[in-house]
Amino acid sequence: MHTVIPVLIFAFVLFSATRVAAQGSPAATASVTLGGKVVEVRYAAPSVRGRDIFSPNGLLSKDPTYPAWRAGANSATTLRTEGPIDIGGVAVPAGTYTLYVWVKDPNAWELIVNKQTGQWGLSYDAKQDLGRVKMTMAKPPALVETLKYTLSDKGGGKGELRLEWENHVATAPIAAK
Repeated sequence: MHTVIPVLIFAFVLFSATRVAAQGSPAATASVTLGGKVVEVRYAAPSVRGRDIFSPNGLLSKDPTYPAWRAGANSATTLRTEGPIDIGGVAVPAGTYTLYVWVKDPNAWELIVNKQTGQWGLSYDAKQDLGRVKMTMAKPPALVETLKYTLSDKGGGKGELRLEWENHVATAPIAAK
């Protein structure tokens, strides 16, 4: 009997921790090969869960970096490219960067490529910006519950970075250099 109780307590704690982790923002990766080089975005994918996200009083407005959003959850979203690329007119050398999105106007986003890496998502230094890109905005046909990045190959070394969440779809052209 004395060994059964600790085992039951351990099982309950493990079950509870698993449920909490399952409700979090899972890690995700999007990648594409352009011009023979891999371009990859690593992010944590939050869910809407009935929350107001992008309005002036929404969830993101409470972040200390607002209106710069970490473009995901948890750690800052990472862009890694094996070769030089162009994102909407911003030259991005091979390497690792952090992505943010300027969301002050929920219908006119700007993708921010930042040189600082390894930070938690609620830390943003504008002096480290490599550049900003105006994104093309659209509405999805239905609510996008879980944040999703897509990197696609459009042929000829050209592609697209696509970010979908809530009632927003934002894209930026990418190209191998």
